[in-house]
Amino acid sequence: MKKNSLMKVFMNGLLNENPTFRLLLGMCPTLAVSTAAGNGLGMGLSTTFVLVFANLVISLLRKMIPEKVRIPSFVVVIATFVTIIDLLIKAFVPALSSSLGIYIPLIVVNCIIFARAESFAFKNAPMPSIVDGLGMGLGFTCSLTLLSSVREIIGSGTWFGMQIMPASYKPMAIIVSPSGGFLTLGILILIVNAIVNAYGKHKKAKEGIA
Repeated sequence: MKKNSLMKVFMNGLLNENPTFRLLLGMCPTLAVSTAAGNGLGMGLSTTFVLVFANLVISLLRKMIPEKVRIPSFVVVIATFVTIIDLLIKAFVPALSSSLGIYIPLIVVNCIIFARAESFAFKNAPMPSIVDGLGMGLGFTCSLTLLSSVREIIGSGTWFGMQIMPASYKPMAIIVSPSGGFLTLGILILIVNAIVNAYGKHKKAKEGIA
């Protein structure tokens, strides 16, 4: 696959088909762990790790996996890498493991990973599959970190645990509650989609003029 095609695959996950803001996938962990920026970044990078390596292995084995058992095969591959990242986090970042809790093991059933395995990795060569996993993973990481940052700053007055708001600031605790998560996510989806759509129209108009 050509370099330009790989870049298109990468940008597709990062922006055009961002799993959180465009496809609305993985909403359970998105809303559950996004109360602090550190949690969002950790969850996003963990998911990226699983996406990249699961896509690679599934792509390498795609011609050997029978059609009838492809879903169980995906589960085994994904669960392997989830176990690896779970053990690594517990060993090297125990505080993050404690914060994320059950949501790291639940990456196994994250619909983002299953969607990429089924729709892309199972049908494409290893290199494009790696790039697709990286793009989707970083897109999820960026959106999750953005959502977490907004909620933490407004809801707690901190960012990555550091106090950044003045002492007189009164945190809006509702923002770090479940209802506040839905509200903040909805507003960010509106803003991101408006920007992406405006950029798309501008690009088409520019190509039309050219």
